[in-house]
Amino acid sequence: MNDQTPFRSPEWLRRDAIDALQFHRERSVDTHFGGYVAQVSDRDGAIYDSRTKHLVPTARFVFAFSVGELLDGPVWCEPAAEHGLSYLRNVAYDEERDGYAWLFEGREPTDETRSTYGHAFVLLAYATATRAGIGDVADRIGETFDILDERFWEAEHGAFASNRTADWEPAEPDYRGQNANMHATEALLAAYEATGEERYRSRAATVAETIARDKPDEADGLLCEHFTSDWEVDWEYNRDEKADLFRPWGYQPGHMLEWAKLLVRLHHHDDAGWYLDRAERFFDASVTDGWDDERGGFYYTIDREGEPIVDAKYTWALEEGLGAAARLGATTGDDRYWSWYDRIHDYLHEYATNRSLGIRYERLTPDGAIHPSIDETPKVKSGYHHVNACYEVLESLDAV
Repeated sequence: MNDQTPFRSPEWLRRDAIDALQFHRERSVDTHFGGYVAQVSDRDGAIYDSRTKHLVPTARFVFAFSVGELLDGPVWCEPAAEHGLSYLRNVAYDEERDGYAWLFEGREPTDETRSTYGHAFVLLAYATATRAGIGDVADRIGETFDILDERFWEAEHGAFASNRTADWEPAEPDYRGQNANMHATEALLAAYEATGEERYRSRAATVAETIARDKPDEADGLLCEHFTSDWEVDWEYNRDEKADLFRPWGYQPGHMLEWAKLLVRLHHHDDAGWYLDRAERFFDASVTDGWDDERGGFYYTIDREGEPIVDAKYTWALEEGLGAAARLGATTGDDRYWSWYDRIHDYLHEYATNRSLGIRYERLTPDGAIHPSIDETPKVKSGYHHVNACYEVLESLDAV
């Protein structure tokens, strides 16, 4: 490994993470309504919506500021994380009907959907805060797991179902998705690492077996995104909405990279023999077919023949590539992963980094320019992938 590469320096990685947190600490901590302002421009840091609150960026900010504390960051990391924990518990949580609402105007819920994806991030927030010693929320880990277990878990399929209404009726009875299950796995691993409780590791392993092993084996060997209520691969879902922000048609290299990272983490907690092989398969598919060899960056989606469908470049996929490459490089000793780490980071630094503000541009054109819709999609920004990538690499380097 080339120790001279600046992007592998623990000091550089810590500074990069803290710079991103500093940007959001100055703009996103909302002292009026509570929680965080997540509608902040990547171009100039201007706030374009100070009232709308979302469950997921709220939980992601708690995670990010908790990571800042784990990195021995500035003294404001702890109160910034506690600020979001208060909003989660006192505003987002529904004491009467249980669970967390999805969307708010100030402190008033405007969409009370119970989202599998959202509850996974709430679990991640509580687990990471607990690991960082922030707040008295260790009991919330078990409480949130119980909600996921009782309300969303489909034991016969070994995975979590899709969204529910505020009264816990199925909101999408015909749909099942891998994305929420991927983030549930991430949160379960965090819960296990925070508490040592076996049930969290065991559930993460079960979801991984279903989503990252069994379902790909039933298809092309790659990560399928969408399923029917019987957990059959749905090859037609959103075929007419190929660029959908959350559920596009086709394979997503970014999600395969995200799973590669999670599978390496599982490998270190479990003696199952398949994790590394599948992580390497997902990584290889992502860099072979998902990487734009001419212009750089990962395509948003590719088809079953490995051809690009949507060739816009989303920065979160690059961040996940860093974490996957570092995890695989450190675990296997194969320098090709570190070579890919350098290649991804070079592109990220050249095209996707707003160096004047210390943050990323969330979306680029196929040619690497700032996308015209940068402040429209995605509408919420939290620095989650950016800070998480720094932390994943630092853990891989045994520098945390």
